[in-house]
Amino acid sequence: MTIKSSQTLVSEALKEIKTVSSEQAHEMFSNNQCNLIDIRDIRELEREGRIDNSFHIPRGMLEFWLDPDSPYFKEGKLDMKKEMVLFCAGGLRSALAAKTLKDMGFEKVSHIDGGFGKLKDSKFKIT
Repeated sequence: MTIKSSQTLVSEALKEIKTVSSEQAHEMFSNNQCNLIDIRDIRELEREGRIDNSFHIPRGMLEFWLDPDSPYFKEGKLDMKKEMVLFCAGGLRSALAAKTLKDMGFEKVSHIDGGFGKLKDSKFKIT
């Protein structure tokens, strides 16, 4: 049996999704053009902090919370007309998650290059 490596999956995802810089994400966020979604584990948020006014949706629940047909759908939590801008700690999980949202049919999806590691050194407020 041959399996694809996680590196291969991320490389393939990066070819299909939109990647934005922390600066681009800050501009979109400041102009109220996106939902900034933190997909890190709750323990990472507690340890590292979080971006003020971002949404936390754990990676394991992302598809379920954004699927209107799922019993776990979070009605009214996000503006579904805005771009979904995802980030994780370094940009690998968010790349895979962004591809999954595209596969689900979301058209306005991107992820932040470098993840929270880059966001900490940007204009975003950390709480």
